[in-house]
Amino acid sequence: MTVSVRLFAAARASAGVGEVQADPGALGTILRALESDYPSLAEVLPRCSYLVDGVAVHGDPDEIAVGDGLELDVLPPFAGG
Repeated sequence: MTVSVRLFAAARASAGVGEVQADPGALGTILRALESDYPSLAEVLPRCSYLVDGVAVHGDPDEIAVGDGLELDVLPPFAGG
């Protein structure tokens, strides 16, 4: 199986796509793969927040597991009101 990675706002604009598939594993590994496939994301990802199956995750990305069939949402900072 795979992880569905949904990109929003600036992340979507940088990558040019709204959703991609990734191999399950550590969040850090997934983020590095995204940067490899979409180099323009390297500027956006460090400022993003992440949800795994709708739950905000914090801490060392290499210690956060994203399993088979889960969704990873990549949320850049939002502004406005």
